[in-house]
Amino acid sequence: MSMEIDPNWRFTAIEAPVVAALFLMLHCLRRELHARIQRGDDRDWDALTRTREDLAQFKLEVARTYDPLSLIRDLDRRSSGHLIRIEENLEDVSRTGIAAAQAARRMEERE
Repeated sequence: MSMEIDPNWRFTAIEAPVVAALFLMLHCLRRELHARIQRGDDRDWDALTRTREDLAQFKLEVARTYDPLSLIRDLDRRSSGHLIRIEENLEDVSRTGIAAAQAARRMEERE
């Protein structure tokens, strides 16, 4: 007795599970690749955030330690002294101008 094998049987028994396994493998690979890309993006974002925070801390430290407080106080004292001298000079010039104007009026009144 010869038994004939139906060609559809071969597809159903062998090829369909192989094709299904291939699709399953492709799906898993795609999902894993997407997850790896997402983890890489998260790591890059975290690194960028840490770098920005470190830079901000460095800027703050430089601002605090760039000039000692004694130099800043000395500069403030010196600039205040200069401004006071300029103000005194302006007051002297103003007084001199007022005195000159009054003298000119007196001269005009005498004439």
